[in-house]
Amino acid sequence: MRRVPYPHPGEILLEEFLKPMGITQVRLAKEIAVPQRRIGKIVSGDRAVTTDTGLRLSRFFRMTEGFWTGLQMDYDAARAKEVLSMTLSRIKSWPQRPRSRA
Repeated sequence: MRRVPYPHPGEILLEEFLKPMGITQVRLAKEIAVPQRRIGKIVSGDRAVTTDTGLRLSRFFRMTEGFWTGLQMDYDAARAKEVLSMTLSRIKSWPQRPRSRA
């Protein structure tokens, strides 16, 4: 099990982009045309990065279109694995893989 918590995309946004670039949350919100509250909730970890917001952030920071939504999916998967760890450990793999139709 992972000892260090998987970072929320909002933490990455704040620590790896906003702070080093000297951009405030208010400025970012204005630049990508979203309510400041949305950015604040993402940064605090109280809101997920939606496809809409992810595309806006990607355009603003010149990232690939899937960068922010990919971070969110990775975060969600890591959290689900933590929550489901006991259940997942009891699931037995099916002995055979399905045959491909080639």
